[in-house]
Amino acid sequence: MEKREKKKFTVPHIYVLLFCVIIFCSILTWVLPAGEFDRVQNEAGREVVVAGSYHSVEPSPVGAFDTIKAVYNGMLNGSGVIFFVFLAYASIGLIISTGAFNGLIGKMLKNLRGKSRVIIIPIFILVLGISSSTIGIFEEAFPFIPIFVGISIAMGYDAVVGLAIVALGVGLGYAGAIMNPFTVGMANSIAGLPQLTGVSFRIISHLITIVIASIFTIRYALKIQDDPTKSYVYGDDFSHIAMKSEDLENHVFGIREKLVLIVFAIGIAVIVWGVKVHGWYFEDLSAVFMIMGVISALIKGDRLNDIGHKFSRSFKDVAMACMLIGFARGILVVLEQGHIIDTIIYGLSIPLNQMPKWFTGVAMLFVQTILNFIIPSGSGQAVTSMPIMAPLSDIIGLSRQVSVLAFQFGDGLSNIIWPTCMAPIMCGLAGVKIEKWWKFIVPLFIILFIAQAVLVTIAAYIW
Repeated sequence: MEKREKKKFTVPHIYVLLFCVIIFCSILTWVLPAGEFDRVQNEAGREVVVAGSYHSVEPSPVGAFDTIKAVYNGMLNGSGVIFFVFLAYASIGLIISTGAFNGLIGKMLKNLRGKSRVIIIPIFILVLGISSSTIGIFEEAFPFIPIFVGISIAMGYDAVVGLAIVALGVGLGYAGAIMNPFTVGMANSIAGLPQLTGVSFRIISHLITIVIASIFTIRYALKIQDDPTKSYVYGDDFSHIAMKSEDLENHVFGIREKLVLIVFAIGIAVIVWGVKVHGWYFEDLSAVFMIMGVISALIKGDRLNDIGHKFSRSFKDVAMACMLIGFARGILVVLEQGHIIDTIIYGLSIPLNQMPKWFTGVAMLFVQTILNFIIPSGSGQAVTSMPIMAPLSDIIGLSRQVSVLAFQFGDGLSNIIWPTCMAPIMCGLAGVKIEKWWKFIVPLFIILFIAQAVLVTIAAYIW
């Protein structure tokens, strides 16, 4: 009698996975009671939750047809992000096609041999982390994912390393934010705290987590360098974005390439100025990226038709990642239609009142991490949870700074692991299957979560 081969479990396609989450949330709207908090405008003009105002509302469970419609409505809900990623990715693609980055990295690689090349990993995690921590760069870094994937492969590592550089940079930047206006800036405002309160501790926390993440990633990279078969993506095809070390090292780095990098640096400076001074968002940032890309291509000698063809190819390459944004936003649409987001938040906040003071900060961190699965928006999570967590800190006897720290820790790092947040989009851009990314990131996530829990506990005693 022939033995049947056991079928190996495989993670469903990411579209299937996210739609299953949409269905699960739709079922929850039939199970959980509908409820809401009252909301008012604070002094800054933002609509915030009134603590202690939770009340039941008329149930509005989401039916089967509305569940399917949630995908389309999610596309509409996330249209700003979707079109920004399309345009920014295509614009950065024009800059990449000039070979300027290849020439710069090639010059660096000529001076770095063997295992010393891993120094590039912490350098770029730190650079992206600082950008994310200060001006709130996150989606803006997505176009750089294919660049670092190609560079990592050329250095003898794999696509996971390239993805990790960008994901950890922006994720830890949000988690250790110093003055990110979209997260810690908004949270401090809602909690009634000065904008740069606790900045020294936040900087230390950011650096500690960057060191931990860099060591973890470097160890993995060196293991792959010694034995490529140990890569989580061994055998997968990355020929469309892979680079060769020899090609990088011998790449031209002349006046045109240097001019492109100058244009790029000026563009980033303009973005920083626009965000900080004028509060620019996706509409303005998309325009700056397009200007940078077109000017760079013209400097390299591309004709207008060449630019059009390159834009078209980039749109095709990034289409899947952009669709994932809509699927992920569909989850939020269902929860909002069913009026159960506030119910979940209220239910999670109740146990915090019963915990010892020293452990409450860690519990807040856990709650905020779970909330980011449901509300995949840093600013959205801030205006929803901080009006509850800040007064709760007062009742328990904790500093409100602790509740803000727990919020930014919980929001930042989980962005790169939850399927409802940025993980599937980043994986799509890198060409890495999400289950293979989870193999790498979950152990590191646990280590970093423990480190953050320790930091929150320390903060509870010193603030």
